[in-house]
Amino acid sequence: MGSEVPSQGAIREPAMEGKPLVTSKQKTEVVCGVPTQVVCTAFSSHILVVVTQFGKVGTLVALEPSAVTSDISKPVLTTRVLLGQDEPLIHVFAKNLVAFVSQEAGNRAVLLAVAVKDRSMEGLRALREVIQTCQVW
Repeated sequence: MGSEVPSQGAIREPAMEGKPLVTSKQKTEVVCGVPTQVVCTAFSSHILVVVTQFGKVGTLVALEPSAVTSDISKPVLTTRVLLGQDEPLIHVFAKNLVAFVSQEAGNRAVLLAVAVKDRSMEGLRALREVIQTCQVW
């Protein structure tokens, strides 16, 4: 009797019925000779992308779209380091790695946790492909 869950509780709205509150996908691939884990999780307002070759979160970067340009379909992404070393290269790397996630997800904000050894263009392209296979947006 007490184990039954109502089909329309206070937690879920009718539009969310049958859909999980959080969707997540993960993949492990060898990128530039290094085992790499990628986890993508979709929340209502953000997409969380974790990319690690060390088994830890590393640097946490928030990428927020802001419609400052005249072309509203391609907003400028503002990057902000929330955790870790705030270096100019991490801002460039983060934008190049996950800007497509924000665009494909309807210009949603992206939270990127990144801990990788290789930040070369070759490594970046390979990581982008792995992220694409974990699409939850």
